Amino acid sequence: MNAAAPIFDKPIIDRPVFDKPVFDAPFRARLHDLFRWRRDVRHFRRDPVPAPLLADLLEVACLAPSVGLSQPWRFVTVEDAARRDRILANFRAANAAALAAQPAERSVLYARLKLAGLEEAPCHLAVFADPAPAQGHGLGRATMPETTAYSAVMAVHTLWLAARAAGLGLGWVSILDPPAVAAALDVPAGWVFIGYFCLGYPAEEAERPELEREGWECRRGAESLWLRR
Repeated sequence: MNAAAPIFDKPIIDRPVFDKPVFDAPFRARLHDLFRWRRDVRHFRRDPVPAPLLADLLEVACLAPSVGLSQPWRFVTVEDAARRDRILANFRAANAAALAAQPAERSVLYARLKLAGLEEAPCHLAVFADPAPAQGHGLGRATMPETTAYSAVMAVHTLWLAARAAGLGLGWVSILDPPAVAAALDVPAGWVFIGYFCLGYPAEEAERPELEREGWECRRGAESLWLRR
């Protein structure tokens, strides 16, 4: 792949002449494969992510739905070594506390899990939400202001799928102290921390997610999560 070329075609709505796309059965099958093979990646190769590729992925993430078309997500790429070290120290402290809080029957398994790829992943990305963006003029947020955070999560999911389609893996590092992350990255006051992510080329591929393989949990189908009224 030419790193300078876009990984996704220009958005169809921006073309002067376009045909309505047809999402046929083969496309839907491939899309299902993408959903099924999305992974929360913890094991990375150290190969750098080309800057144009990262830029393309963030552009695709900006196609995510957002309340009032407010696009409240804010991306922070963490490139400074000292800031990365502060994030790693934050994770280690939070992870030690989480391990100590595990029940005895789970502590050994928890200690064995690899819960972050912070040291190996070439790209670190923090995502925040602006809770009161000027864009969108407040539409849809009066009764549910938390939809700005939900919108940012939608952008993360869009990025996750786009990264997988481009051969990259994304890993969500959730075992962190949010105020300490905001302080380490020196972001504007008021931004809401959504998540810290490792991005890079996966070191391994597996049909089953790692937490399933390790015996931590199994994925359930919709029927067990579906309430009818």
